[in-house]
Amino acid sequence: MLRNILTIGSWTFASRILGFARDMLIAATLGAGPLADAFFIALRLPNLFRRLFGEGAFNAAFVPAFTATLTLEGPRRARELAARMSTLMALWLTLMVGLGMVFMPQIMAVLTPGLRDEPLRFSLVVELSRITFPYLLFICLTALVSGVLNAIDKFALAAGAPLMFNLFAIVSLFALTPFVATPAHALAWGTMLSGVAQLAVVVVACHKVGMGFSLISLPRLTPDTREVLHRMLPGVLGAGITQMSLAIDVFIASLLPAGAISYLTYADRVAQLPLGVVGAAVGTALLPVLSRQLRGGKPLSAHRSMNRAVELSLALTIPAAVALVVIADPIILTLFQRGALSVEEAYSVAWALRAYACGLPAFVLIKAFSPGFFARGDTATPVKIGIAVVVVNLALSLLLTRVLAHVGIALATALAAWCNAGLLFSLLARRGHFHADRRLRRNGWRLLLAATVMAGVLAVVEPWLFPAQGLMKLAGLVVLVTLGLATYFGSTQALGALDLRELRRRS
Repeated sequence: MLRNILTIGSWTFASRILGFARDMLIAATLGAGPLADAFFIALRLPNLFRRLFGEGAFNAAFVPAFTATLTLEGPRRARELAARMSTLMALWLTLMVGLGMVFMPQIMAVLTPGLRDEPLRFSLVVELSRITFPYLLFICLTALVSGVLNAIDKFALAAGAPLMFNLFAIVSLFALTPFVATPAHALAWGTMLSGVAQLAVVVVACHKVGMGFSLISLPRLTPDTREVLHRMLPGVLGAGITQMSLAIDVFIASLLPAGAISYLTYADRVAQLPLGVVGAAVGTALLPVLSRQLRGGKPLSAHRSMNRAVELSLALTIPAAVALVVIADPIILTLFQRGALSVEEAYSVAWALRAYACGLPAFVLIKAFSPGFFARGDTATPVKIGIAVVVVNLALSLLLTRVLAHVGIALATALAAWCNAGLLFSLLARRGHFHADRRLRRNGWRLLLAATVMAGVLAVVEPWLFPAQGLMKLAGLVVLVTLGLATYFGSTQALGALDLRELRRRS
């Protein structure tokens, strides 16, 4: 499991670094104005439905079912299940994409009410959203094929596909801008084309490892597909609740002055680096492992796997969260403050980043705790928790934006994530499915102490390196990051909280 987590994390890290290059170009070209806001809104809509029908809900239901079929009935029956699910997903998503493109003005009138009084901004959002929306079809099919690869422990092949999204965005910004109305249009077309490329990558990979199947065939509702759909429905509802929370963020941000959506988006991009590298990797690698262990009657092994996943999550996200809070200004000024993005706007992004960072460990713990339900076929419990979390998030957003503007939205999201993680943990513990073992209890406080030492060092050194200009900003940030890593991992070694030699040996 650790090897798989590191494999997924490495590919995700590469994708996030390329994503930073993409966002630096977007910030320099579009800044935080109407064009940037319009593109980010157009990108959020297909991503919202992707998480609704693709990665989260579908994988939670499909991966355990596919793993069980592969283990008990063999590869041929498993491929047949994948083909039937692919056909049903393709038909449903094609219908959804068609309706979405027709009724896009009405959808955007609901999602972004603050733009209805600005016809030019609103029409731009609708136009860009119609370009990006077909991305939904391709990326959800990519999630299905990636689920097949993950179930057979071919994590690298699936984890590398998202590189195409960032690569196409960068290329399209340079290659398509002269031929379309605005750079935002070029990015929208690049997004749609990247979906085709990502699907092609995982399909070819699946055929290479002998698990290829037809994406489109005659639709059939067999007992196994009904079982997947039955388990998927609560997951769709749960993912819908989570995405509703994100839609609420956009809804409230659209009521704030222009630039608020862009501030939150740039900040979220940075926060997504540790979340994607650690959180997504842990959740993706843990689910098939738990499914096999529980299916094989090994509850103690499953318990140890969850404890090690939680321990690794905390070991990597606690220092990341602390560092993002302490050195948010140098990070944002170095990455995004250039071209159309002013210094004042960069500081606005940095405060949003601090707020998101406060919830970073919670976001990753959610990824670690959720497989404990999914691997047991329970996709309903996280839904009930999600309903409560959306209510909390909405109430906090409305309350905090009055005082903190766009930062209040990010802080509300972080606080709601802690509520979500706490409820997942308490229910797993109450059912006897998880409790912190002695090693996790012993190392938890030591990880916090090591992160505190790192925070003190960064706080002392940061004023000596910033403010700086040009390449000196990048050099200063590299020094801060290197010093933070050395201090944290040195402290964990001294405290006995994290044995790097053991990590290398196990991976």
